[in-house]
Amino acid sequence: MSNVSSSNGQGVIAPKLRFNGFLEDWELVRIGDVYAERSERGAENMDLLSVTMTEGVKMRSDIEGKDNSSEDKSNYKIVYTGDMVYNSMRMWQGASGISPYDGIVSPAYTILKPRIPISNGFFAALFKNERLINAFRKNSQGMTSDTWNLKYPQIETIKIHIPSVSEQEKISEFIALVDAKIAKQRILVDSLKKYKRGLVSSILSEKIKISDEPWEECTIGDFLASKSIKQLPTEEAPLMAFTATGGVCDKGERYDRGFLVKDASTKLYKRTDYGDFIYSSNNLDVGSIGLNLYGSAVISDVYEIFSINGADPWFISEVIQQKPIMRDILKYRQGCLYGQYRIYAEDFLSVKIRIPSLPLQSKIGALISQVESKILAEQGLLDNLEKCKAALLQMMFI
Repeated sequence: MSNVSSSNGQGVIAPKLRFNGFLEDWELVRIGDVYAERSERGAENMDLLSVTMTEGVKMRSDIEGKDNSSEDKSNYKIVYTGDMVYNSMRMWQGASGISPYDGIVSPAYTILKPRIPISNGFFAALFKNERLINAFRKNSQGMTSDTWNLKYPQIETIKIHIPSVSEQEKISEFIALVDAKIAKQRILVDSLKKYKRGLVSSILSEKIKISDEPWEECTIGDFLASKSIKQLPTEEAPLMAFTATGGVCDKGERYDRGFLVKDASTKLYKRTDYGDFIYSSNNLDVGSIGLNLYGSAVISDVYEIFSINGADPWFISEVIQQKPIMRDILKYRQGCLYGQYRIYAEDFLSVKIRIPSLPLQSKIGALISQVESKILAEQGLLDNLEKCKAALLQMMFI
């Protein structure tokens, strides 16, 4: 590869990074010059397809299992292998992909068929490029993000730069190699998580016995104490988010479009420190629960924060997150609508659990911690690979 300026004094229109041997200008075209809309319908017996955010076009049966719906599919749109398919209301989030199948999709999707010879891999990556996604967002119609919609008349006018088909294919081959490395790493991370779930479940259900000592019944409140320290964000305790997948993490990592804190200088937030136990009082059923492994921070007051006393943090955290315990916790959920659900701290702390002595907790907790450390290390490598890919793509497209 070589570095090339898109304005290098010779008038060459090219990305910052391209493969050796390619010297031609990239051509400025409209998406409508490359893709026409496909609007064929009336094949309701074909396989149902869906577009995912991260894996492109998938068989719906692979995502949801067997389709037993009785909905009328006569108006569903036909997709052929090689078509670009995107969710018209989620294109601003990158919900697009090249279909590897023939099938049908909901009328909510837009189908694009190539007008000219192209490399599908190149355009699949191009449509995920941050700059182009920003253009999709700007051209989407609607008052709010929940109603933004990008139909063909809007997308066909968006301008893009594209190289020759041979250069498209070279870029596509490189991206495929990077994607294969990322996929391999993701499989490793998923396998480690599955191993941890099985190990922890077997230990906590006592299918695997580490000791013959009896476990005693108690409540979560015997070991967790509510913590409600309010303060402004500081350099020592910055404003952070708490997520199901990332725990305490930077606000910018939580939101695809970044995060602007308008009142961070005046609003009081809840303080949390390393080793605290946290759950989202109104979003617990999607997994917003676990230990603070980041350090000192302040987070939204929708979260319940607890200090852990007299129990091993790793052990007690895993006990609470086991499915039978979570079912007992969710029984206390109050509220009529999903966005208004809430589980109060006093109810959460009253839930019964079974635990062994502190020395055995610590032994089990150390084992869990070792596995989790391996998961975090491999997850960090996966995150770095994905960031590296994103950075490369920024330089490989105009």
